Amino acid sequence: MGNAFWGNIFKGWRKEESPTVLTLKQVPIFEGFSDKQYQEIENLIHERIYKPNEYVFKKKAPGVGMYIILSGKVEIFIEEADGKKHTLAELKEGDFFGELSLLDEEVRSASAIAKDHSTLLGFFRPDLFSLLERNPELGNKILLNLARVIGARLRKTNELLTESQAAK
Repeated sequence: MGNAFWGNIFKGWRKEESPTVLTLKQVPIFEGFSDKQYQEIENLIHERIYKPNEYVFKKKAPGVGMYIILSGKVEIFIEEADGKKHTLAELKEGDFFGELSLLDEEVRSASAIAKDHSTLLGFFRPDLFSLLERNPELGNKILLNLARVIGARLRKTNELLTESQAAK
């Protein structure tokens, strides 16, 4: 017969962070959160498993949210009318994509396909808007970080375009 007081004294002590939280901490959109805030985000995340060559989404499909690669690999590509495929990015564990769809309801500008068995974490626009109502401070942190990421990607794109034009 155990003592009820002593039985719970170390409950939760040295609790390991989940793979989801460890992955979220690698994504700039979820940077600088408290443990409690990471737990709140973890409760909103949707885990999805994809087989090799299974589409995550296709070009021109409605954009509903972003994805973070927990494990596996994903290829982002566009396909021309003649079937010629242009790979835009090959992403791996910890990488993320599709974040623009958190801000607008535009269709996808490229396709995403799992290259091997992949586990992705989805964070979707309705979850973000629900979070903004329940916890405006955390929702606004995400939006500010999202703006920083999009700004950095836009600057990089401008730099690449400038280099491309100079090479002509």
